[in-house]
Amino acid sequence: MSQNEENSDDVQSPPVLKASVHDIRYFVTLLRAVNFVNRATVRVTSSGFIVVVEEARTLLGTAYIFSGVFDEFTYNSENPPAAPPDSQTSDQDEDEDNAAFEVPLNTLIECLNIFGTAGPSASAGNSGGKYKKWKEDSDHEGDEEADAGGRRRQSSSSKGIDSYFGSAAGKGTGMRMTYAGSGYPLTLLISEDASGPTTTCEITTYEAEPHLELDFQSDRMVLKIILKSSWLRDALSELDPSCEKLTFVGNPPPTGGAAAPGRQRPHPRAANGNTPMLRIQAVGTFGSTEMDYPNDRDVLETFECTKPISFTYRFAHISRTLRALQSSTKTSLRIDNEGLLSLQFIMPSPKSRPDEEGTIAFVEFRCLALDEEVG
Repeated sequence: MSQNEENSDDVQSPPVLKASVHDIRYFVTLLRAVNFVNRATVRVTSSGFIVVVEEARTLLGTAYIFSGVFDEFTYNSENPPAAPPDSQTSDQDEDEDNAAFEVPLNTLIECLNIFGTAGPSASAGNSGGKYKKWKEDSDHEGDEEADAGGRRRQSSSSKGIDSYFGSAAGKGTGMRMTYAGSGYPLTLLISEDASGPTTTCEITTYEAEPHLELDFQSDRMVLKIILKSSWLRDALSELDPSCEKLTFVGNPPPTGGAAAPGRQRPHPRAANGNTPMLRIQAVGTFGSTEMDYPNDRDVLETFECTKPISFTYRFAHISRTLRALQSSTKTSLRIDNEGLLSLQFIMPSPKSRPDEEGTIAFVEFRCLALDEEVG
């Protein structure tokens, strides 16, 4: 009798996570942005979930996927509080109240793309971050959107993301995701449409392991830049794939200096006596390339630099961000006084839900500078 009662309680307990969306392409885009390491940590809260991957104890990639991205999102804590928290601790408890598990990210994406309708292939996700492959993906996406027309050159960064949404409403593949709790699989119910084929996938989950903690402190920030992603993407496309190191050089803007008139593109140039506000220097097997960004608000929408800085990073790590960069509209680049780099990419939300708050997701990468550059 008691065993039956226990089984009855188990059946009645709600799943920890229940989420659904009528078109999976935007969701898959966010997952692919951090798909350079197979095992990912997923942390679920009432406001959405966070997908974290780590590489070489140096690079941390995080996709922030808010509940507004989904048509339905329900979170039930595995450990509900015994008593309602008071007002002083409610915010802290909400932050700590989450369910965490690890999942094979490749498997999750492959399951979501089981009908081949989740957008362009992410075959470069675990290919070692080769830059040539990223360029091929970018060209492919541009071809898909070439017939849309009517876009200015600087809006090209949105072409990649537009291809994930399609032109006809209701033609996307829908998904319903459930997670019963610790030890249970992540279950996906995927269907092309109401009358089409439906498949159910169960993906094994694992206990979440501690990952690298790279806290970015705003009071230690020495460089902050906000620019259109297309400017950074076009500049990086000039670099040779054999590039090994990438250096960001920043200098405080001249006092009382005015922005240069007109639109100027960053371009390779030889080293000279000028002091650039922002310089990207790449060093590889066949030499080096320097690109200076002009003092132009059309290029650098926000530029804050407290002192001259120069920090170097492995290009192999920076190249991991390129998939997110190509799908984003704006980029925030920040560096602290120890060289910790933070790159945040704003991912445009689906056109069908432009006014709903919290639907604009973003992807962040944090990377440590080479030791030789610190101190």
